[in-house]
Amino acid sequence: MLTTGQIDRAVAAALEEDAPWGDATSEALIPEEATAHADLVAREPGVMAGAAVFAAAFRLADPQIRVHSQRRDGERFRAGDVLATVSGPARSVLTAERVGLNFVQRMSGIATLTARYVDQISHTRARIVDTRKTTPGLRAFEKHAVLCGGGHNHRFSLSDAVMVKDNHLGVLTSRGLSVTEALEHAKATWPHTMHIEVEVDRLDQIEPVLAAGIDTIMLDNFSIDQLRAGVAQVAGRAIVEASGGVTLDTVRAIAETGVDVISVGALTHGARALDLGLDLQIRD
Repeated sequence: MLTTGQIDRAVAAALEEDAPWGDATSEALIPEEATAHADLVAREPGVMAGAAVFAAAFRLADPQIRVHSQRRDGERFRAGDVLATVSGPARSVLTAERVGLNFVQRMSGIATLTARYVDQISHTRARIVDTRKTTPGLRAFEKHAVLCGGGHNHRFSLSDAVMVKDNHLGVLTSRGLSVTEALEHAKATWPHTMHIEVEVDRLDQIEPVLAAGIDTIMLDNFSIDQLRAGVAQVAGRAIVEASGGVTLDTVRAIAETGVDVISVGALTHGARALDLGLDLQIRD
């Protein structure tokens, strides 16, 4: 969950980065007593994400600024819709404008892309999840945006769950243990509450992994036929996740194989900023 503390810390740092010694242009050109009214307007359809973050940019820049949100996070909108209104001292509004837009455009872009993936598989029981391919320092914001788009979050950090990949298995089996033995040996050191996921890239790896009693098996870069065979082989003994090269063109067919989860790194690392604008009027 994205908290007020996380929002304020990130937004304050962004404001400091953007105007470390003030806004030279606004201070030179805009009368101190001038006020401004601005509308956050959608230039294209999308899904709202980051309403509180957008408001925080103006609140932290100047407590006199008032922001009224017209769309809640997760709500869809059309081109031309007013998503929020901003009013207050003109200099401060101009100073906070870019920071507020950067956050809400980025987050709404992620939410909108996520919604497109979710819509593609709505007729199946699969769920779309994100990955750790996020902007450093902004993971909470980007994962929140995925939720706004109707997706789900994978593990938030390396501390949240065990995910055993090929390199991990290579280290474990280098001691002469089988894959099953290596996983059982490792499981003995983990808390009983820890969720365990193991990645495989071949069908013949599935049985040795399942024999260790893992919770989720990730089928990495499998073809559609291989995914279908993998789901049949697992037969409900673990959650089945599909990963690797998932696109809007392929996600429907992947979901229809019967997998439970589809992880998509592109939700965060491949989303473009949505086209939102701040239409502003200054009043002396």
